[in-house]
Amino acid sequence: MDSDGNLILFLLLIMGIGFVERAFSCPKECECEHLFVNCTDKQLEEFPMGIPMDTRQLILTHNNLTYLPSVELNLLIDLVYLDCSYNILGDSLEATFIALPLVYLDLSHNNITKITTGTFYLLTSLVVLKLSDNPNLEEIEKDAFANNTGLRQLELSRTALTYLDVTTVSQLPSLRTLGLSSNPWDCYCPLKDFLKWVMESDIYFTDEENMTCRTPLHIHGQLLKNTEEHINLMCFTNLYQKDYIFLMLVGFVIFGSGTVVAWLTGVCIVIYDRLCGTTEDDEDEEDYGPPPPPRSKKKEEAEV
Repeated sequence: MDSDGNLILFLLLIMGIGFVERAFSCPKECECEHLFVNCTDKQLEEFPMGIPMDTRQLILTHNNLTYLPSVELNLLIDLVYLDCSYNILGDSLEATFIALPLVYLDLSHNNITKITTGTFYLLTSLVVLKLSDNPNLEEIEKDAFANNTGLRQLELSRTALTYLDVTTVSQLPSLRTLGLSSNPWDCYCPLKDFLKWVMESDIYFTDEENMTCRTPLHIHGQLLKNTEEHINLMCFTNLYQKDYIFLMLVGFVIFGSGTVVAWLTGVCIVIYDRLCGTTEDDEDEEDYGPPPPPRSKKKEEAEV
């Protein structure tokens, strides 16, 4: 074999050794076992480098991670279990999960504020998703879980959610457990379909006794499943005392305005009629001249 062939073999050997080292190495901050990496409570501020590529379970809980690097994370093509709870992950999750066969994902106790349609779109194998205890999570887009058809457990408790489109959860065919407790739900008419679904659904709701309304004030603290009477009264009539007062005022204004307009119209018609009548009388006098003087009675008898 010539020198060029030896050089190629040497380079391939170096690359193979590097690949094997990367595949079976372990970050110094973590503890590694077969297919399992545990980096719990290591005060990590960045995603640990050198995680074995065949890792199937990764624990990153109780650290100070602010983001998850998409490239490094998606090299773990066998990862099915990821626990990132108790960190400070924010809204940098868009396009983070791309080529992962995740079945279990825990993002609870973080600082996530919004879930979009693209956040978990490619996690088609997801079965358990935990987003509870994100105190600033205010919005979940309507189709945020549309592609997660295998989702069986979804935790959304103790967030800042006041509204949730019913199709976001009702169209998950495999959903069996849902957490909605201790959220500041606004039980007004926009939430009507969602509340109706909660009342009729046979899904198991975790911590159901704390699934309550924050507003309106007259049903503050009432269970979501006990809002049917309130919803029917408010959303079918949809009028409060102040609404009736407002409608009465509007009606009075309309009636008063109509009366004034009718009176003004009548005045205008009378004035127009009189002006036009006077003009016609003058024209008649000009055409036919003044009327003849009255004839005396004696003159009429003499003519006879």
